[in-house]
Amino acid sequence: MKTLIALVAVAGLAAPALAAERLNPVVVELFTSQGCNSCPPADIYLGELAKRRDVLALSWHVDYWDYIGWKDPFAQPAFTARQRNYQRALMQRYVYTPQMVIDGRLQGVGSERSTIDGLIAQAARQRDVNTASRPSLRLDGDVVKVEGGKVETAAVVWLAVFEPEHRTAVRRNENAGRSLGNYNVVRELRVLGRYTGEAVALPLGLNAAMAGKGCAIVVQSELASGPGAVLASLVVDPAR
Repeated sequence: MKTLIALVAVAGLAAPALAAERLNPVVVELFTSQGCNSCPPADIYLGELAKRRDVLALSWHVDYWDYIGWKDPFAQPAFTARQRNYQRALMQRYVYTPQMVIDGRLQGVGSERSTIDGLIAQAARQRDVNTASRPSLRLDGDVVKVEGGKVETAAVVWLAVFEPEHRTAVRRNENAGRSLGNYNVVRELRVLGRYTGEAVALPLGLNAAMAGKGCAIVVQSELASGPGAVLASLVVDPAR
């Protein structure tokens, strides 16, 4: 397995010691906010999931709680838009925090551990059934190669750059006075390209800002209503 050391070296960056890539972990996306007093238990749980080799855990901070007194430093409108796209695709009546979306197909309250554990296991079983029809992901220097599998509709290939851990002293709002831990915090989301079944090679565009961070690459079905099922995933973890 290549490591991100090779990727960083290709991009001409300083090369920290980094862990090897993981292929096809189940993708768990937590939509959270530092302005939400029911989110910290889900944030802690996501930190535990982030240690599992079979899970790609990502924390997306939404901005719709910022108005009540604490501006989440990691929130981005694009992350709120991603959750609203899931709302339409999963036919939900509203968005909420803390929400976890599993492999683009299943969702539950992020602090309900037993429910989420069951959904992760369900997603893993579904992946095992459909292994032959899934495209493959492979890193080659600063390029990710996607090939094989069967796609019924065009799929999006996206890159998320994340930082492993942050601790924030919250001074206002529902969590005032608390020191909150957030894990695998997404700082950048970028669409690399689309996959229609024909092999493609997509540049990652690594840069100095990515040094010391993790990179997640995901192939995800693109539906008219929003994001669909995750077809393939790859993560390169930062050094712990």
